[in-house]
Amino acid sequence: MTRIENENQYNWAVERVEQLLPLVNDNTPETDTHFIELKLLSDLVADYSEENFAIGNPKLSDVLQLRMYELGLNQKKLADLLQVSQSRISEYLTGKSEPTLKVARTISQKLNISSDIILGV
Repeated sequence: MTRIENENQYNWAVERVEQLLPLVNDNTPETDTHFIELKLLSDLVADYSEENFAIGNPKLSDVLQLRMYELGLNQKKLADLLQVSQSRISEYLTGKSEPTLKVARTISQKLNISSDIILGV
């Protein structure tokens, strides 16, 4: 098998990987048949998963809401922290507006949010 073509093959490969995991550890030689099979099947499963079950990048509005929850911030407190208006925060949360570069930098630094998420990369 050079590629997993469908969900049945994927399910079989995942089950086989689970059977092989207890048979291979850090001390297993790379020439061991179980090691080789596990490596090959793991790569095939990963490729199929990435192609068919990709989650995608989170939206800034979702990450902002999560970070607000985690830090116990409401829109007013977030606006004060980022030195923008509450209406601007509302626009960020609804996706109606994107932050300026200066505000994006502040969001990244003060809320520890990746610049990739802020810039939509």
